Amino acid sequence: MTVRTHIAGAILLSGALFLAGGCGYKTKPVPPDSIVPKAIEDLRYSVSEKGVTLTWTYPVETIQGSDLTNITSFDMYRAVVPMDDYCSTCPIPFGEPVEVPGGVVDAEGRRQATYETALLRSGHKYFFKVQSRTSWWAASADSNIVSFVWHIPAQAPVGIEAEAGDGSVTLRWQPVTRLMDGQEVDYPLRYQLQRSSDNVSFAGIGEAVSENVYVDRRVKNGETYHYKIQSVIMVDENAVGGGLSEAVSAMPLDMTPPASPGGVTVVRTAAGIKVFWDKSPEADVHGYRVYRRAADESEAQLIGEVQAVYTIFEDADVPQDRSFYYSVTAYDQMTPPNESEKSREAGIRH
Repeated sequence: MTVRTHIAGAILLSGALFLAGGCGYKTKPVPPDSIVPKAIEDLRYSVSEKGVTLTWTYPVETIQGSDLTNITSFDMYRAVVPMDDYCSTCPIPFGEPVEVPGGVVDAEGRRQATYETALLRSGHKYFFKVQSRTSWWAASADSNIVSFVWHIPAQAPVGIEAEAGDGSVTLRWQPVTRLMDGQEVDYPLRYQLQRSSDNVSFAGIGEAVSENVYVDRRVKNGETYHYKIQSVIMVDENAVGGGLSEAVSAMPLDMTPPASPGGVTVVRTAAGIKVFWDKSPEADVHGYRVYRRAADESEAQLIGEVQAVYTIFEDADVPQDRSFYYSVTAYDQMTPPNESEKSREAGIRH
């Protein structure tokens, strides 16, 4: 054997040893805790006849509590199980994730991420969870899991009417009887009310109702509210959101007048007749109106009004040869104002 042959064999052996030893890398690198985001905890969904919309809040901290400035992307996981095969104790068969673009983090934690999909099959149960990433190798733990059953949804309610009341809005609509494909509804059907103050961001209020009337009492007089109504069918105790109605609006108004003033007193003076009364304790009183009735008349006539800061009125145009009786009302700040009943009449005190 020649020297050249020994050298070649040594080179081959050392190369094989180098390849066998490698760099020691056998698993994925473990990212430091300082860049791994906290898990998302507020994944939620909204189902309509168009599909499902998932929303969640951008994480703002790492698992160590450090501030985050950017999320590279989100991984959205989905699992689909036919209802006939559903097993509540079986593992959820999540598939490969769909990448959702990230972005700059809002330091106050208010930025929302959204994912929509219309690829849903009737009679199937869907599961979703999401992870956030700061790089291809630094992903958060799983978010909370949301799930729902998809079925051919019911049509949207029509004929919506909104009637404003005092501290309330009453909504009425026609009953929904058919699904989107024209079939009659053969599942329990309910209606979910949605409300908005700007006619843009609608949110559900209260529980879904089975009647086609709803009275919203969680309102403030003088503010405008916008409403939509979504049909919901219950499939094996799972709510399936259906069509969403057109929006209607209403402004509840204060229709309650103040209480009648008390302590009305009438005194004759050299200048005429002065009428006094007690100040109303109600905050929305805008003023008072004074009425006068002659002894031989059946109806009192309005003779003047004063602002709420005053509780006195002087009647200078009074015939000396007739007897008169005076009453006072309070009115509020509404337009037109709500006026109280007249107070008890008072005559001249001598």
